[in-house]
Amino acid sequence: MSVYAKAADILERLERNEAAVKTLVYNSGFRNIKQLYALVCNTLKYSDVLEEVISGTSLVKEKKVKVNIVKVLVYDHLFGRGLKCGGGWKNLIMKHHVRLQASLAKLKVKRKVCQNEDLLQKSVSENQGRPLPRYARVNTLKTTVEDAIDYLKRDGFTYQGQAKSLEDLGLLSGKNFCSDLHLPDLLVFPSNTDLHAHFLYQAGHIILQDKASCLPAYLLRPPPGAHVIDACAAPGNKTSHLAALMSNRGKLFAFDLDPKRLSTMSTLLLRAGVTCQELAHVDFLKVNPEDPKYSQVEYILLDPSCSGSGIVGRLNELTDTPASSSEERLQALARFQQLCLAHALRFPCLKRLVYSTCSLHSQENEDVVAACMQQHEKSFRLVALLPEWPERGRAPLTQCLRASQSKMLTNGFFVAMLEKKDSEEKAQPHELISSPASAEKRKVATGNAVSKKRRRK
Repeated sequence: MSVYAKAADILERLERNEAAVKTLVYNSGFRNIKQLYALVCNTLKYSDVLEEVISGTSLVKEKKVKVNIVKVLVYDHLFGRGLKCGGGWKNLIMKHHVRLQASLAKLKVKRKVCQNEDLLQKSVSENQGRPLPRYARVNTLKTTVEDAIDYLKRDGFTYQGQAKSLEDLGLLSGKNFCSDLHLPDLLVFPSNTDLHAHFLYQAGHIILQDKASCLPAYLLRPPPGAHVIDACAAPGNKTSHLAALMSNRGKLFAFDLDPKRLSTMSTLLLRAGVTCQELAHVDFLKVNPEDPKYSQVEYILLDPSCSGSGIVGRLNELTDTPASSSEERLQALARFQQLCLAHALRFPCLKRLVYSTCSLHSQENEDVVAACMQQHEKSFRLVALLPEWPERGRAPLTQCLRASQSKMLTNGFFVAMLEKKDSEEKAQPHELISSPASAEKRKVATGNAVSKKRRRK
């Protein structure tokens, strides 16, 4: 398959949010990884420009070819090094060469620019910003954090210990790495570290996952043997995290509406060593909460479709195409998210639910949770999450968490936890969901207080 066909295929899979671009490129089997990666990245960078240029011609309508193959061909023809193919595709582009050039010239006049680079939207260049660290979650189904660290040290990396502050994460360079200060199974590397070809990644011992994306499963924290639902599961990183927390014991029901995303997820879970899952190609809203199969489900992770507005540096990390944040689209997404949340709360034995999005918009975050709590405040309460986490949900929902590039060095994210009021679990919320580091501090403080009390007696 040519580089253009491969690139178009990856663009389609990105639209389905199957995985990050680097993962798709490295798993493509294409011989020249660098060439393919550059073509996909550059096509995405110029995506809006290409769409406008192509719309000024009859290129797509005439031959009824897929938009993504046209995009990569037109990118290389107008902005790249020129087409490196022959046959029908080259003939197609060359037939429309004059119209494409005219459409590009018209767009430059419209935007009052002279250079191709100046056509890029201001938000594209601004979004390059401060690069995020490279996060790698240790897959405890296959190894331990200690063994992963030892392997990396033998491979030439230098371990800096556990980070004491967020600043430590941003100062990493070279082959230095550290443990995260909030999440115990998370290792942090400099932003330019590429681990896709590393043995630990290839063998499923580490999973490349943004820190914020690790929060939902970590906070839900289902115990081994639990019955859990991952409602909108693909591409599967959170699912594999849940399985690791469950020690592969119990039952993990994972649903997704897209069969191709589900297939990709199945491959990911196989590499991660997950065995407790039951995958289903089904719309979560059509899953019957009264089905005896789900009678023991006590934990639900709900990460529904969202605008994706929190994904940082889409042209650096390239997880999918830029998302529209129009008010109409946000309202439609919020309605869908409210339906999903209300449906999840109907499972009769539910004890705890985590709701999360990779969106920055209140319409998809606090507003959805607030609307739900108005209807279910007699049965469920909001849990105050990680008191040591500095970025909180917008008032009055400060029990929830937010994460952002500027404050937390992560993708933009939102997390809320709802807990059933008549839950048999007696642990205090803060104790239940604080990080190990803060729990240890409280343990020491409590011990000191007891010692002082005994001396006074």
